[in-house]
Amino acid sequence: MRPALPSLRSALLALPIAALALSAAAPAHAQSASFDGNQKAAIEKIVRDYLMEHPEVILQAVDAMQERQKAAEAEQARMALIENKQELTRNPADPVAGNPQGDVTVVEFFDYQCGYCKAVHADTLALVKGDPKLRLVLKEFPILGPASLLASKAALASRSQGKYMELHNALMSHRGQLDEAVIMRLAKSVGLDTDRLKKDMESPDVLTAIAANQSLAEKLNIRGTPAFVFGDELVPGAIKLDDMKRLTDAARSKG
Repeated sequence: MRPALPSLRSALLALPIAALALSAAAPAHAQSASFDGNQKAAIEKIVRDYLMEHPEVILQAVDAMQERQKAAEAEQARMALIENKQELTRNPADPVAGNPQGDVTVVEFFDYQCGYCKAVHADTLALVKGDPKLRLVLKEFPILGPASLLASKAALASRSQGKYMELHNALMSHRGQLDEAVIMRLAKSVGLDTDRLKKDMESPDVLTAIAANQSLAEKLNIRGTPAFVFGDELVPGAIKLDDMKRLTDAARSKG
């Protein structure tokens, strides 16, 4: 489907292109001379008449501009991933699932109250289970309110009791709103000492890890969850298992 008619500002950006095309056809000596008022008015009329007869030129110019902008943004994102690779993939504060020595690393930014994160959770687990050489870095990124922050703090604090994946899976599998009572109930159900957990949740290390993820997400222009990184490719939004496998294979082939 063709996009809607561009804004006046976007349309005006296309005018210099047409004007340059017209001026290119003019004799060299005419190009070197300055135009007087009548000449400028004549050129403007030619451009206006041409665009009125061929409005698709404006749409084509806008489409080309948007494609260039998308390509520039993609390159900027790729460079940001390269510049922040160590923090992205090798931060010891981040939990790791799968093979810690895997030959390819996938990174996931998520929020425990994000419905899309919950929807892709089973596929993410299946990806790890089906690929013994995969290393999955889990980035706690609580952006959906106080309950999200509380859940992330509990999950990271559970590492001191060796129960991170158990609580992570329980939180991701939970349907409904989260609050402290629900989080503690889930923590207890996977064998955590909740009194100890509450104390560990206020550890500076836990708060620092979350703050670091939020800072990194800003550098990478990640504004929502889930967001995945496969090698040097940032993939925002929920994706299916087949896409995860394809992106993992592509990252592996690049080394």
